[in-house]
Amino acid sequence: MKILDRYLLKTFLITFTSVFVILFFIFILQTVWLFIAELAGKDLDLILIVKFLLYSMPTVIPLVLPLSILLASIMTFGDLSENYEFAAMKSSGVSLQRAMKSLIVFIFVLSIAAFAFANNVIPYAQYKFINFRKNIAQVKPAMAIAEGQFSDVGNYNIKVEKKSGENGNLLKDVTIHKKSLGGNSSNAVIKAKNGELLSSEDSNILQLVLFEGFQYEDVVPKKYEDRKKLPFAKTSFKKYIMNLDLSALNKVDVDDEKVANTNTMLNINELRYTLDSLNRNYDQDLVSFTENIHLRTGIAYQSSQRSRMPLSKIITKKVDTTVGAKIDSTKAAKVEDTIEEATIPKIAKDDNILADYKDFEVAKYLELARNNTTNTISSIIGTKDELFNKQKSINEHWIAFHDKFVIAYACILMFFIGAPLGAIIRKGGLGLPIVFAVLIFITFHFINTFGKKIAQENEITPFLGTWMASMILTPLAILLTYRATNDIGLINMDVILTPLQKFFKKKTQQK
Repeated sequence: MKILDRYLLKTFLITFTSVFVILFFIFILQTVWLFIAELAGKDLDLILIVKFLLYSMPTVIPLVLPLSILLASIMTFGDLSENYEFAAMKSSGVSLQRAMKSLIVFIFVLSIAAFAFANNVIPYAQYKFINFRKNIAQVKPAMAIAEGQFSDVGNYNIKVEKKSGENGNLLKDVTIHKKSLGGNSSNAVIKAKNGELLSSEDSNILQLVLFEGFQYEDVVPKKYEDRKKLPFAKTSFKKYIMNLDLSALNKVDVDDEKVANTNTMLNINELRYTLDSLNRNYDQDLVSFTENIHLRTGIAYQSSQRSRMPLSKIITKKVDTTVGAKIDSTKAAKVEDTIEEATIPKIAKDDNILADYKDFEVAKYLELARNNTTNTISSIIGTKDELFNKQKSINEHWIAFHDKFVIAYACILMFFIGAPLGAIIRKGGLGLPIVFAVLIFITFHFINTFGKKIAQENEITPFLGTWMASMILTPLAILLTYRATNDIGLINMDVILTPLQKFFKKKTQQK
């Protein structure tokens, strides 16, 4: 490696490392702020907090890494241009591409490492993070209830004056308010002198054992005038056991979270296998629903082959089971022939397949058709929502699949935007480079988030939604590289000013 390559690589690495550490610390603080409600006032020891942060750290890398590369590139090449080091390189015959050669190799290696990190480390961290949030109350039961304040736990508001014991599971002066589940439900308050929290890592239930207390519950009389007296029932107890659902302690719906976040826990091979299963199940459900709807119509039409069951038998069977009426098979056969003749060639306006039936039979047929149509429409609407949710899950898995490649490409893209931009603006430090870096990265992040969102809703393909930001900013990277290579400024003001100067000069000469 030549002296120039070592110098540029050293300068870039120092700037990149400094920027990465600062941005990483900022994003970690943001993560802590988002989950502060799960950490504050829960008597968590240092080890649990460190684990919480360690499991959440890898998820911020896809945001920090491209932004760090962008900002470090602008600052590094801006400093070189501002100090006329690039001018000295060019006077010695060193072009911008030659100066970027060693850094390009480093960025490509870094992008491969970013892909491996996104494919292996981030899914594992997501798996550990979600399971840690799910089981954190089981590891330390006392965190479910804070001291000296009401804690919202499922259908209860619980307050304790003091906690003691090795794990803080011994409670003193316990007050519990049971939430009302409806307008006719009565409110209940439980007060106990002492209590104890019991849990097991293998169980999803947290037991709250209360000792020496009373339960007060409102009584709702049947007579309205008696309700003004506000009667209540008082019950004393020496020992009272309450079972609390642990999934509500962290305000995390474990089942929903597992479904929504499964895609983030899988690597490329696992995503391919899962997508194959999801697509196969989706196709099977779609075919099954189509066949079911066709059978529920009660009409066996001829497409490529005749239906196995004649229409006369279908109508007879449906009406017998639905309205309990018997239909003449001869008349039903006429209906079958009439429908077949009208459906296959064309439907005539003057045909009336119910002309030979009596009025009460026609009414029954029409009522049966109306009920079948209403039920079919309801089934279609419900199945449409179900299929949409399944398609949305498939889209989310495809987005997670493409995201691993987008992270790697974003590192290369941000370098080819930042390096020529820094050479053009000729400003280093933390002033103007930060402004450009933030604007470009916010644009990239906004387009990326917007594309993923509409791709999840099946408005566009997951490929287009995931790669939308990269597709939009790639021409910008090519343009900036071209302009920096040819020593063209960021904006050529002569293109705008020259026509204006000619226009005003012409007006002056005319006057």
